[in-house]
Amino acid sequence: MSDVVSTGTSDDGRGSTGDGRETVAVVVVTYNRADLVGRTLDGLAAQTHQPDAVIVVDNASTDHTRAVLEAHRGLPLQRIHLDSNTGGSGGFRAGVEAAYDQGFDRIWLMDDDVVPAPDCLAVLMAQDEACVMAVREDTRGHLVERAATDFDLSHPWSVRPKRGTVETTYRERDAMPDRVELHNVAFEGFLVRREVFAAVGLPDESFFIFYDDVDFALRARRAGYRIWAVRDAVLVRQLDFDQQHALDTWKGYYMYRNLFAVHFRYGTNPLVRAKPYAIAAGVVALSPVRGGKAEAGNVIRAIRGARGMRSIPGSTPPSR
Repeated sequence: MSDVVSTGTSDDGRGSTGDGRETVAVVVVTYNRADLVGRTLDGLAAQTHQPDAVIVVDNASTDHTRAVLEAHRGLPLQRIHLDSNTGGSGGFRAGVEAAYDQGFDRIWLMDDDVVPAPDCLAVLMAQDEACVMAVREDTRGHLVERAATDFDLSHPWSVRPKRGTVETTYRERDAMPDRVELHNVAFEGFLVRREVFAAVGLPDESFFIFYDDVDFALRARRAGYRIWAVRDAVLVRQLDFDQQHALDTWKGYYMYRNLFAVHFRYGTNPLVRAKPYAIAAGVVALSPVRGGKAEAGNVIRAIRGARGMRSIPGSTPPSR
């Protein structure tokens, strides 16, 4: 269940312009980050290419998120207030479904802790590609784009499938070419034409958090779409990456489970599809000196959970 509210300058939020111009809706997912999402909305309001709709999916926040959203009246804002926290995955599915159903030509996916440069959307919209992505930097201007340039699911001896990223390959934005082809993405600045959703379906809400964006990118690439990071489309990440030390927490369960699910779904050979069992065995064996019982418990539960996620979602789009 959800509460849907439209405010701001948009009357109906529909995707048709009648003049041949591509329309674009932004989907922002937020949970208990009222002040951060306010900065994101300020950044969207400052875009030189104004979006036709901004759909904010509020994952049942308990802070002052509603007040912040109500204060942003200068945007064509639509608010979807969910009754429970469905995670980033469920939030993006709900937002994309709403945007797709309204007929928008492109959908720009964005988390609540990023702020686009004023020309970010204009730069992306100028690309005649089905899948393009902004390139993230931190608040100090350092390149922090961790979308994969090499994501390998064919070699069983590669423990981590992400073998190269924009950040590790180029180090600085100025060293990048105009466009860099990606193997996966983050749902932070990813702009997608509706034909892709029609071909491969919606984001998979069963991931809850982590790897829903990787899963979607893998489905898109399997369908023949290429994904491009656009150097001059700047997105500023407001928070540091801090998940690598959380493997013994509830987040660690989802990190392991969803990584394993990706291997089960997209591993190109039996050895790769069996790799999650080897990883789990290694984590359990090392738990007395690394990670402890909590991480060992997470990885065991993750194997069980990932086995139930082996089927790749169908390509049934929303009704319109």
